[in-house]
Amino acid sequence: MIKRIFILTMMIGLLSFWGQAQSVSFRFAHLTDLHISPNNPNPTEDLLRSVAQINATDNIDFVLVTGDITEEGDRASLEKAKSCLDLLKVKYYVALGNHETKWSDSGCTAFGEVFGYERFEFEHKGFLFLGFNSGPLMRMAYGHVVPQDIRWMTESMEKAGKDKPVMLVTHYPLMDGDVDNWYEVTDAVRPYNVRLFIGGHYHANKNQRYDGIPGILMRSNLRDKDGKQGYGIYEVTDDSINVYCQRVGEQPEQWAALSLRESYYDHQGKADKYPDFSVNKEYSKVKEQWVVQTGVGIYCSPAVEKDKIFVGDDMGYLTAYTLKNGKKLWSFQSGKRIIGTPAVSEGIVVFGSADRNIYGLNAENGKLLWKVVAQEPVIGAVTIDNGLAYVGASDHTFRAIDIHTGKVVWSYDKVKGYIETKPLITDNKVIFGAWDNTLYALDKTNGKELWKWTGGLTRMHFSPAAVWPVAAEGKVFIADPQRALTAIDINNGETIWRTFESQVRETVGLSEDETRIYSKTMNDSIVCFATQGNTPKKLWASNVGFGYEHAPSMPQEKEGVMYGSTKEGLIFALNAQTGEVIWKHKIGNSLINTVVPLNKKEVLFTATSGEVGLLRMK
Repeated sequence: MIKRIFILTMMIGLLSFWGQAQSVSFRFAHLTDLHISPNNPNPTEDLLRSVAQINATDNIDFVLVTGDITEEGDRASLEKAKSCLDLLKVKYYVALGNHETKWSDSGCTAFGEVFGYERFEFEHKGFLFLGFNSGPLMRMAYGHVVPQDIRWMTESMEKAGKDKPVMLVTHYPLMDGDVDNWYEVTDAVRPYNVRLFIGGHYHANKNQRYDGIPGILMRSNLRDKDGKQGYGIYEVTDDSINVYCQRVGEQPEQWAALSLRESYYDHQGKADKYPDFSVNKEYSKVKEQWVVQTGVGIYCSPAVEKDKIFVGDDMGYLTAYTLKNGKKLWSFQSGKRIIGTPAVSEGIVVFGSADRNIYGLNAENGKLLWKVVAQEPVIGAVTIDNGLAYVGASDHTFRAIDIHTGKVVWSYDKVKGYIETKPLITDNKVIFGAWDNTLYALDKTNGKELWKWTGGLTRMHFSPAAVWPVAAEGKVFIADPQRALTAIDINNGETIWRTFESQVRETVGLSEDETRIYSKTMNDSIVCFATQGNTPKKLWASNVGFGYEHAPSMPQEKEGVMYGSTKEGLIFALNAQTGEVIWKHKIGNSLINTVVPLNKKEVLFTATSGEVGLLRMK
């Protein structure tokens, strides 16, 4: 009886609150950071409780959901989240969060297939709402808004008219340290009537400014320390936006208010801060020989053969450029985005696509030679060795394919997770990691399993899956997200040594003479270890000064120079023997994928911000 009286009193209070506000233009709810998980039922229960209360609340016109709707970005969790959200009595709109984009087994295409879009646009009572992805896609890095989404936003606002009030919906706050190209976004939208950015990510209520533009971050829907789920309610009137935190079972509490009559920023102004490119003046002998601005996000490294380079992009195009000047030669369009690095050999380019196909193209003209169909997206990089292409897919299968005929020579279908890495071919073995805590070694000739290594890892997020493994002196070397550099016996998969000394993450490279391995620490430095011996032996450490770093961009050596890159647009060259910095050059402020050195003075690069280019030291 007491419980029923409490519930009745609560509902009367809610009805009283909303009855006092009947003059508002409209209201909407805001859910964020749901973290639906295959292994934990609590987030699902939390979401269902919030959905039930939203449904019991009058005058909610729609619901915005701002990312991290899942814990691991997997299709099953996406479908579970949708089944819960479908119980809402009003329309809802979902933006991707970093948990959907970073750990997606489909390269985010499952999100689009489940929800029907990767960005959204709608008008409601005179307001334009635009929701978009803030990344990062498949790579550990800061968030990033791809060029095509920035272009889409500005075109939509231009079409609607510069006086149209706009609310922009994303996951990350558009700030330095959260999104690498925040300034590009804020500068692009500044000329328009942006009233508010709406997001989540920090699991807390925050009233912020993004280069002057108001930004609201809402608490997570997950139960708080008091066991209460919660979400946001926005009340839009003729002159203001009032923001409430709604804990399930309690009355809403207002915690922010924004004027619709006040101008919060200079429409003709600029960002408060821009990236620092002074390093390019310090190392002035390094020049960009050519740079192509593709206008599309790029997540793979370039592949090179003779006078051509080959690059896949976020729109699903595989494009050939001339090595000399970056002139576009041809493009082939697959059905969905390309994430894994392609490979080329004997005039044949091989790459996987999130459209569930592996393609073989004529490198000269881009014509399709063959296609192998997978059951799930192919987001792994390709390695070609002696006429066979080796590539893993998200259908738990690793394949060896004849590059001339497209015939699958063998396949191994016992991978428990999805495959993102570039496989290593060595010692008659093919070695690769997957997002299931496991490093696999197969017989190169027939695909027979030789050994598996887990290293005692138990969490999916600790998997040796993004690193490109290397081998020397009878050992395989990896660096995993648990921040350990590891040497594994290539013959039996036993751990020889494992060190947390340098706090490295997901990057490893091998010297040309196979005596040294290189890795990036998570703060400023490159470390070098010997490949010989049964214990870790550090040879040198070099402070490059790149700051906090966790992007999986592999160090590469060519002719005595070790090249590396970072999540904030920096490419650097070190003396491979000593670690001495030879030069540094900043391309932009976004992730540089693993670079491809041509010689001791030239290096090819691609960036998530859409650049393809060649650097040369004079």
